[in-house]
Amino acid sequence: MEFKDYYATLEIAKSASDKEIKQAFRKLARRFHPDVNPGDKTSESRFKEINEANEVLGDPVKRRKYDELGSNWRMYEERRKSGARGPFGGAEWSPNMGGQGGARSMTPEEMEALFGGESPFSDFFTTFFGGSVPDARASAGGRARRRKRPGRDVQAEIDLTLEDAYNGVTRSVALTHHRHVRTIDVKIPRGVNDGSRVRVAGEGEPGPGGADAGDLYLGVRLLPHPVFERRGRDIYVTVSVPASLPVCGGEAEVATLAGTSVRLRIPPLTATGQLFRLKGYGMPAVTRSTEAGDAYARIAVRLPTELTPEERSHWEALALLNQAEAKAHSAA
Repeated sequence: MEFKDYYATLEIAKSASDKEIKQAFRKLARRFHPDVNPGDKTSESRFKEINEANEVLGDPVKRRKYDELGSNWRMYEERRKSGARGPFGGAEWSPNMGGQGGARSMTPEEMEALFGGESPFSDFFTTFFGGSVPDARASAGGRARRRKRPGRDVQAEIDLTLEDAYNGVTRSVALTHHRHVRTIDVKIPRGVNDGSRVRVAGEGEPGPGGADAGDLYLGVRLLPHPVFERRGRDIYVTVSVPASLPVCGGEAEVATLAGTSVRLRIPPLTATGQLFRLKGYGMPAVTRSTEAGDAYARIAVRLPTELTPEERSHWEALALLNQAEAKAHSAA
């Protein structure tokens, strides 16, 4: 078991005021909440750590006890195991000391419901601030035994175009339960990828006996696009240009997922297949809408399918020059 630095978790100093703790918790909880980061295991883990840190530091009594632990936490652990009385030992320690202050943390029941029944707290927390979660519930009068089992979660899939994923979209989803059909509107956040899961709390099957409903999980399937190819947060697009453009240089129009076009300057003697980076024109990040990937334009030469007499004369003149250069090289 490792010591948990709750101050570092909330990115605050040990001298932080109750107000600063509350502000830090709210800021980080909004950033890493599972609803904002569907399917992101790193964000889920970070959210659990943030909630646990605020459960301790947001309670004045627990915070004082935590500060008393300091570097001697392992000694206190041994005292607790041996049943010794004193700080954190025996009957003088209660997992429910003090009232909640600052910003509200989620209860163990809420956290377990959010993460599918798994314990949301670390061994360090359950040792010093709550025993195990089941023990804490039992000491509170058996609330866990009385809590009704929620309804089942519902899984569904939804097809999106790249434009939908780029812009974000609201889709109507029809759900059937016991032959009863209901339709709900689901907001899909910008930047979702193929295989992402969007959680809609409380829109699963109704719970028995008036218990809470389960959740709805929408699996995202991105449809193939005729123009754009997505690779992570980057977008690739092929730009077809006449043969003279990459030879002599010039400008080309590049389509973007935003529905606009960007003028790309192509230098002379650009090889076919050359990639040009368009910074910030890729997919937005789900968690931070101000950040985006990049777009990459691939140059493809478009050969003519028919020629005017004047165009033919120019191509024939160029062919004669090429033949002359080839003879000169072979003679040398």
